[in-house]
Amino acid sequence: MKRKTGAIVILAFIIIGSLYFYYGYLYKDARNISTEEASFSLPAAQLVSNYKEGIATSDKKYLNKTIEITGVVTSIADSVVIIDSVVFCSFDILPGIKENDKVAIKGRCIGYDELFNEVKLDQCIVNK
Repeated sequence: MKRKTGAIVILAFIIIGSLYFYYGYLYKDARNISTEEASFSLPAAQLVSNYKEGIATSDKKYLNKTIEITGVVTSIADSVVIIDSVVFCSFDILPGIKENDKVAIKGRCIGYDELFNEVKLDQCIVNK
């Protein structure tokens, strides 16, 4: 009887531990790009040039990483800013910038759009 009770207690601990692990894995906090250090800092035109030379290689290097790009704002619409006509930056809240401003923007690289020949960043912030 003691052996059966001990086995049940051990099994209960294993189940509770597994549930705790999976809960922590599934419901972890989202990344906060504003507090992350940029893995790479480069001009917008250079980022796109790197992607045009090799998408697979550039994806390994930049995809899902926090990067900082510099360039001139060429277009603003809704919560999107286009830098040097080649980098699409999506903001949660549009910052107070205007067209033709030279900016440094930090965001998460989500890949290269071959149709529009532009790199896309999301969760962007204007870096001071």
